[in-house]
Amino acid sequence: MNLQDTRNLIAFHYWARNRMLEALDPLSPEQFTQDLGGSFGSVRNTVVHALSAERIWLSRWMGESPPVMLTAEMFPDLPTVRRAWSDTESKLRALFDAAGEDGIQRVIGYKTLAGIESQSILWQMLQHVVNHATYHRGQVTNYLRQLGCAPPKSTDLIAFYRENP
Repeated sequence: MNLQDTRNLIAFHYWARNRMLEALDPLSPEQFTQDLGGSFGSVRNTVVHALSAERIWLSRWMGESPPVMLTAEMFPDLPTVRRAWSDTESKLRALFDAAGEDGIQRVIGYKTLAGIESQSILWQMLQHVVNHATYHRGQVTNYLRQLGCAPPKSTDLIAFYRENP
């Protein structure tokens, strides 16, 4: 993977995230936090999980290894999620802009949430972050359908490429 590939992947990631967040705008506060079962229970909890995972990976890339995930209670509503994710996006984009071709090939050591020492190549970790978010966007789409709400516009990678040639 080269630097342009990582930039495209980052652009796709935030394009898809924005589509998901736009689909959440019509939710009432009760719908946003309603327990619907599944892995994380609610739309909010699932979205916060995806944000939290992204923040943890970003922290690792910056030389830190946070020991815990963010809690859903830190995000009482969608605007707080948007602000936090926008901040994370700015930092992630800046990190990759500064990395250069050689930097994305760098192996970074970190501790997992279980405290296990590990290491991975930066661009591979980015792929993981994007893939992980894709999985959880699918869960959010399912929750929206359970709530009787419209799902996001397509977040398929090919739709991104069609719109962003």
